[in-house]
Amino acid sequence: MKGTYKAVEVSAPGVLRLVERPVSEPAAGQVRIRVEACGVCHTDASTITGTYPGLQLPRVPGHEVVGRIEALGSGVSRWKIGQRVGVGFFGGEDGTCEPCRRGDMVNCLNAVVPGVTMDGGYAEVMIAEARGLAAIPDELGSAEAAPLLCAGITTYNALRNAGLRGGDLVAVQGIGGLGHLGVQFARHMGFHTVAIGRGRDKEKLAKELGAHVYVDTATEDAAAVLQRMGGARAILATAPSGNGMGPLVSGLATRGKLIVVGVPLDPIQLSAFPLVFGGRVIYGSLTGTPVDNEDTLAFSVLENIRPMIETFPLEQAPDAYARMMEGKARFRIVLVTKNGAAA
Repeated sequence: MKGTYKAVEVSAPGVLRLVERPVSEPAAGQVRIRVEACGVCHTDASTITGTYPGLQLPRVPGHEVVGRIEALGSGVSRWKIGQRVGVGFFGGEDGTCEPCRRGDMVNCLNAVVPGVTMDGGYAEVMIAEARGLAAIPDELGSAEAAPLLCAGITTYNALRNAGLRGGDLVAVQGIGGLGHLGVQFARHMGFHTVAIGRGRDKEKLAKELGAHVYVDTATEDAAAVLQRMGGARAILATAPSGNGMGPLVSGLATRGKLIVVGVPLDPIQLSAFPLVFGGRVIYGSLTGTPVDNEDTLAFSVLENIRPMIETFPLEQAPDAYARMMEGKARFRIVLVTKNGAAA
């Protein structure tokens, strides 16, 4: 076996460089993955800019990773050599902090986060915690499965855990990397699906993705439209704009929920009136456990839900990241290694 592998690391804030690293053996409870594909996520920016709290550089970004296991650490019995697996933003829990002891592993205070607390998937090889792995169905290619491990699970879990019923009016704000999956999940879960975007040019795509109704915020007040429809039981806020999220609360039905999954840099400004009068709520939803990821993948196969992706070779990671940050991606960018060229 070749003793080194290629990786793209953050050597200093804002600097991505291609390096050659020695192949290492997985420790107890870990596996070594020969990476086939890794999605480029907006959250990678906190690693690449060096702003994630406690981050230590150099660090290889990437938390939407799909590949095949090529080595097992001691104590790993469930997984097999050659098995195709994925790992998302949640890469393992400590099992001892209070959230973990209460069964809330996703909010572990010392979670393993690929690309942050350990090297991630912008590489040909990655070490991962066995407890953070999800099995990849044969029906999904590695490049199309990768974004489902983050953008997919984020929108899928937010919707399925919102206490909704079939036929409920559900709106998805934003038709981007998260939103284009959120619309598909909402429609296939049986909700009356409204897509909220800016510009008539997005209407055709929104309806192709499954939206029953498209609201153009350039010409319409989204909250007013939703109220004329009876009010939304839930609004999934995916576009990272605090200015765009706040007014949507007024579009909720009584006891409706604004679920924030996109993280804006600007504050979300709210009027207390619709919150108090009508018992409306706003809360955030973060990723899910490895078995939640397997649920996401299984539902995507069942309902033929797929991310719209662009692929770049690993060596072009800086260009791929820049394209994503400039808002030019349609809609998720995936880095593909030589191992996954045919995946």
